Amino acid sequence: MRFIGTVIEKLQRHPKRIVFPEGAEPRVLQAARQFYSLRLGAPILLGDRTRIKEVAQALNISLEGLRIINPAESDELLNFARRFETLRRYKGLKGFEAREAMLQPNYFGAMMVAMHQADGFVSGTNQISGSVLRPLFQIIKVAPQATTASSCQVLEVEDSRFGENGVLFMGDCGVIPDPTVDQLADIAVSTAQLAQKLAGVRPRVALLSFSTKGSASHPTIGKVQAATAMAQKKAQEKKVDADFDGELQVDAALVPEIAAVKSPDSKVAGKANVLIFPDLNSGNIASKLVRHIARANAYGQILLGLDRPAADVSRGSNAHDILGVAAIVGVQAVDYHVLYPGAGEKLPGEGK
Repeated sequence: MRFIGTVIEKLQRHPKRIVFPEGAEPRVLQAARQFYSLRLGAPILLGDRTRIKEVAQALNISLEGLRIINPAESDELLNFARRFETLRRYKGLKGFEAREAMLQPNYFGAMMVAMHQADGFVSGTNQISGSVLRPLFQIIKVAPQATTASSCQVLEVEDSRFGENGVLFMGDCGVIPDPTVDQLADIAVSTAQLAQKLAGVRPRVALLSFSTKGSASHPTIGKVQAATAMAQKKAQEKKVDADFDGELQVDAALVPEIAAVKSPDSKVAGKANVLIFPDLNSGNIASKLVRHIARANAYGQILLGLDRPAADVSRGSNAHDILGVAAIVGVQAVDYHVLYPGAGEKLPGEGK
């Protein structure tokens, strides 16, 4: 709770509206109740009003302060459908298909955020990632000055010697299966920016591999080395104050004694607080392994590089995890344009 407590304090000063498309999910209801009770802002639950009330009553959860919207009954349904039809016209989408899409809570919620009717989006507790990401990529898309949409998992472990007082930012653990050099560099810089914003520290970014400084030879190692150099360049261009190093094995990145042997001159080795994985296999496996074996608090996936703040939570998340993710998304929304200049300036279906 150390890390998420500071995030909650930040959001209490600037409350935000977070839309939860899975309004009848018990864990979401519990998280939304806490979100409101902690004065973090206004939770918006999507779904059938009667069903949401039944679940809330069964769990003895008050719905006071929680806004409920059934997309099928919303006055915005036609407007949202028209905008989505305009967005997807080049794909041959018809009007009735656009309306059917907007009846789905994830599509409706994504459009609410895109239209500034909500400040952030949190979904995924009972759906696969594709069902959450597809509406976001179709409606919200990538921010103007970003080229890569990825994700970050924030893990808080008991042992404060790791990361930043026990907090580690891990990317990409949820979106890009096999990133290119350019994408890997973007992931490193975006994750560093999030760490800087949420933890208020200088990011020490380790681009991970099964090799440390040429201890092995393989094409994938060359990709990590090239991405490290490119990340340093991109960070300088964006004025992101961070240290980058790679390729590093994870023990060299995290353990000072091992770093002293494997990479003694590194500014990052032994004290990394941001871990960048070479592919989605390693990132997803590692983040879930740490979460369950170390019994870490896990908050993610926080989506990076999108035009609006959003998150795709794990189906294994509990109410505390969902609350933490919603708080992070809310803090991102406070000054999202600082992270992504030009974000949020265009509405769906308007302009090129």
